[in-house]
Amino acid sequence: MDIKIGFADSPRELVIPTGASQDDVVDQITGALKSDDGILQLEDEKGRKFLVNAERIAYVEVGTTAQRSVGFAGA
Repeated sequence: MDIKIGFADSPRELVIPTGASQDDVVDQITGALKSDDGILQLEDEKGRKFLVNAERIAYVEVGTTAQRSVGFAGA
């Protein structure tokens, strides 16, 4: 699943591939937005940690955890 974060006053996005569940990621994001320090900490599939200043976040897109089917079997 990919997490896409857009920042205020910046045309670039941060895309983080993660193995965490969608509910866990949403809980982390909402917790960071409500916290006093305002730091969002996420970890990608390779174990790298990302620290993001929650004040600068314009939007967050959380992908789906469902696997997409490949091929023409369901067509």
